Amino acid sequence: MLQVNYIRENKEQVLERLSVKNFNQLELVDEIILLDDQRKSTQSQADDLLAKGNSAAKQIGELMRNGKKDEAEQLKSQTSQSKEDVKQLQENLAAIELELYQKLVQLPNLPHASVPLGKTPEENEVVLQNGEKPNLPSSALPHWELAAKYNIIDFELGVKIAGAGFPVYKGKGAKMQRALINFFLAEAEKAGYDEMMVPLLVNEASGFGTGQLPDKEGQMYHVGIDNLYLIPTAEVPVTNLYRDVILKEEELPIKNCGYTPCFRREAGSYGAHVRGLNRLHQFDKVEIVQIVHPDQSYEILEQMSLHVQSLLQKLGLQYRVLRLCGGDMGFTSALTYDMEVYSAAQERWLEVSSVSNFETFQSNRLKLRFKGKEGKTQLPHTLNGSALALPRILASILENNQTENGIKVPACLVPFTGFDFID
Repeated sequence: MLQVNYIRENKEQVLERLSVKNFNQLELVDEIILLDDQRKSTQSQADDLLAKGNSAAKQIGELMRNGKKDEAEQLKSQTSQSKEDVKQLQENLAAIELELYQKLVQLPNLPHASVPLGKTPEENEVVLQNGEKPNLPSSALPHWELAAKYNIIDFELGVKIAGAGFPVYKGKGAKMQRALINFFLAEAEKAGYDEMMVPLLVNEASGFGTGQLPDKEGQMYHVGIDNLYLIPTAEVPVTNLYRDVILKEEELPIKNCGYTPCFRREAGSYGAHVRGLNRLHQFDKVEIVQIVHPDQSYEILEQMSLHVQSLLQKLGLQYRVLRLCGGDMGFTSALTYDMEVYSAAQERWLEVSSVSNFETFQSNRLKLRFKGKEGKTQLPHTLNGSALALPRILASILENNQTENGIKVPACLVPFTGFDFID
C-alpha cells in the first residue's frame, strides 16, 4: 500500500508511474489527497475541542475545590455541547479514515523507473538468453504423452479424484518431483536462506498483507466456514511471519525459503498451451523471500535473479530473463523479472519463475518496520521469487531430455532421485 504522504509530496510522479502500469483510475490520487486534507482538518478540530474540554475540566475542579459550586455547574453546562461536538467529529473522522483506506488499497504499487512501457506480455523486455535449444529426435513427444508412455504422471486419475488441474505423480514421476523439491531447498540453503515450514491456509489479514486481498480473491480457494484461504504461493505465509513486527537494522537482510503446495483457482482456456503440466490448480513450488534495507533491495533483486538462473543452468535448461512491462506486472510489484525455459517439444517458452521487488508496498500493509541505528523506524523492502515452480520445470526436463530409449535425468538430480534414466 502506498503511503499518503508520499502520494501528496510526489503527486505528478505518482500519476506518471501509475500510467506506466496502465492504471485507469488516476482520479483516485486527487480523491486520496482531498480525503487526507479532510482527515487532518477533522482531527485538528477534534483535538482543539478535546484540549478545551480538558482545560474546562481543570477549571471546574478548581472551582469545586474553592467552593464555587454554582460557577462550576454553569461551566459544566457550557461544556456539555462541546462533548457532543467531539463525539460527532470522531465519528466523522472514522468515516473519513475508512473511505481513505478503501481508496488507498485500490492503488497498485508504483513501477520502478526501469519498467518498460507496454500492455501485453509481447511487450516485455528480453534481458538475456542462456543456453542452446536441445537437439531432439524426430519422434519427440510433448510431456503429457511422455508421462503416459512411461507411466509417471496420470492426469485422468487426478480428474477422477479432484478435477482437471490436479495430476497424480507415480513411481519415478513422484521421485522426480520430490528430487526437484529437495534440490531447490538444498541450493537455497547453500545461498543462505533459512527454511520455513508454514501453514497452507491463511487468514484475511495475511492475504491483505502481501497484496492478494482484496485484489485476487477470485483466484484463491476459500474455505468459507472458517474464512481461510488456501495459499497461492509460500510468499504469503512466509512474508506474514513478520507482520506487525519491528526488526532491528542489524537483523537485515532476512532470508527465508519454503516448500509448499500452491493452489490457484484461475481457469485456463483449452489448447496445448494449458495441457498437461502447463497450467494447474495445485502445484509444488519452492519460494525464496527476503526482507532487506531499502538501500540494498535492487542489488539483492539481481542476486535473487542470478540464484534462480543458477538452478536453470545446473538443470541444463535453455532459458531467458524478461523484465516485465507495466501492463504485465502484478498489482504489488515495483519490478519483476520472469524466467522462461524453452520447451523444444512444444516449441515455445514456458514461464517458470518470477522474481519481484515490492519495495515498501507489502511492508506498509504488513505494518512491518525496522529500527535504524539512530532509533528511527523505517519500512524495509520485501522481495520474493520462485526458486522454482515445479510443473513447467518438470515438463521441460521430460521434453528436452528425451531420447529414443528414454529420458535422461539431469546430473544434479541423480543424488536425489537414485536413478539417472526414466525408461
